[in-house]
Amino acid sequence: MSYPDRNGKRIRESTFTQDWQEANRKLRERLLARDDKVLDIVKKGEQLGFEQWVDFFLENYSKPPLRAEKTHEVNMRAAKHLKNAFRSRKLADLNADEIEFYLRKRLRDRVRIKTAAGFIERQELKPTTVHQELRVLRRMLNVAVRKKLLPSNPCAGVEFPVTVKGLFRPHYVTWSEQRTIETHAPEYLRNIVRIITETGLRVYKELLPMKKDQLDLANAVVWIPDSKTPNGVAEVPLTPLSADAFRDQLRLSPCSPYLFPSDENPSGHQKTLKTVWQATLAACQDPILSHLRSTVDIRDAAQCRRRS
Repeated sequence: MSYPDRNGKRIRESTFTQDWQEANRKLRERLLARDDKVLDIVKKGEQLGFEQWVDFFLENYSKPPLRAEKTHEVNMRAAKHLKNAFRSRKLADLNADEIEFYLRKRLRDRVRIKTAAGFIERQELKPTTVHQELRVLRRMLNVAVRKKLLPSNPCAGVEFPVTVKGLFRPHYVTWSEQRTIETHAPEYLRNIVRIITETGLRVYKELLPMKKDQLDLANAVVWIPDSKTPNGVAEVPLTPLSADAFRDQLRLSPCSPYLFPSDENPSGHQKTLKTVWQATLAACQDPILSHLRSTVDIRDAAQCRRRS
């Protein structure tokens, strides 16, 4: 095919097909891209494979310190399925219809658990799990658009096949619900709940790795040396309730440099609260509290209270 660019220079290139209609479709796409001033972007995207771009994204836009370690793990899991589905595709060839077909297929897939005897299939994948893969794909393609490898993000035309109940709608814990949780929680978890509701600290990034030398109870502040955002690296003032919770936690951890020492590793700190959190919610016997997303909803509630 042959066509003039925006400067009038004639460009000749192959359509890679012998079908007349397909060749004309390719020519129309080239002319449309030329008129929209994205012809160079389209050509660059056609030369890059989807799998190559995913690997590049994971290496340069997913790892710490640019993103949190848990975010990178989520991206890696989603990329594994996305690469299997679109391995042979060029980045520029990906469209909304193919993405929707992939989502429908994933919603029919079942959870596979690897055992010594092989793989065991369980229940179907949850819509929230599949929707997370869509969000990761959207993020990957948004970066490709910014890097001028795509004229637009095909995910903008994707409609998720099913309704995802409760997605992005956190439950803001009320004062009475917080008191119920504190009543059934062990002492250190009660301190954690009070600290994050009063200060808004991030549980896994800022609070659990905290050392005692970061705490200044005399001046009622705590120093945060590492945070998810640059603004999070600062001295955080303490309310009387959070200061009391810190004092109680100092009493519970007398022999460790960390405020929340690990039971399994005396020289380290706690890494997760999932087990104790689920046990505490089960003890509350409240159908609403049983669906809380770990301590995330507690922190969301604290931010909501400070805004109101």
